[in-house]
Amino acid sequence: MQTSLTIVRYKYWAIPFAFLSMFLFRISLQFNRKISFYKLMGSGKNGTFDKSPDVKQWAILCVHSNNILEQSTDEFLGGFISTWFSFFTTDVFSIILEPIMGHGLWDKKEVFGKLSSKSEIVGPVATLTRATIRLNKMKYFWENVAPVAKNMNGAKGFVFSVGIGEVPWIKQATFSIWETADDMKSFAYKMKAHSEVVKKTREENWYSEELFVRFKVLKTNGTIHGINPLKRIL
Repeated sequence: MQTSLTIVRYKYWAIPFAFLSMFLFRISLQFNRKISFYKLMGSGKNGTFDKSPDVKQWAILCVHSNNILEQSTDEFLGGFISTWFSFFTTDVFSIILEPIMGHGLWDKKEVFGKLSSKSEIVGPVATLTRATIRLNKMKYFWENVAPVAKNMNGAKGFVFSVGIGEVPWIKQATFSIWETADDMKSFAYKMKAHSEVVKKTREENWYSEELFVRFKVLKTNGTIHGINPLKRIL
């Protein structure tokens, strides 16, 4: 099972078409028999959880039942979506991933299949942390989690991140890539502020649903902001 995360940036004048795409792409993806799960999402401005959306940047996450390593983004997302991108976007950047370990649900489903509770990933590792925030806990989430997450950019081994979400402020996710699993673990478990916030989310039951997955990074296609941020590690 392979997963793709495609991040697109729209031309300024095409922003209304970015919103429209969230409806039209749904139809196209529903009829793609090689995609078992997909999510169309907006994006935050600062690479992680963010109250301010970046209306020029959007994301599509897909779980594929076939091998897409030798396919271009145009091929695995389909002709309609790729043609749309060619008219309205400035950047299309896709990351091909293999889910290795994780826990939790997305829309009450194990969308990445049965995953191990342990992982041995050599080389770059990607993580997806996703949660549905309880309405009565939103204040605490934004006061505590968002500021800590912004420290990620300066962490050892950090390569790239993007904040994505299905519903602004409520259904939030951060996708990040690290040079090694040890670098990712050092940020997640050894940084005191981060570990304290994680503990608080458990004790105070902030989330009605949450998911954490580690991926092996297989391949990238395209650019974001005119560059491939993973070029030096792949």
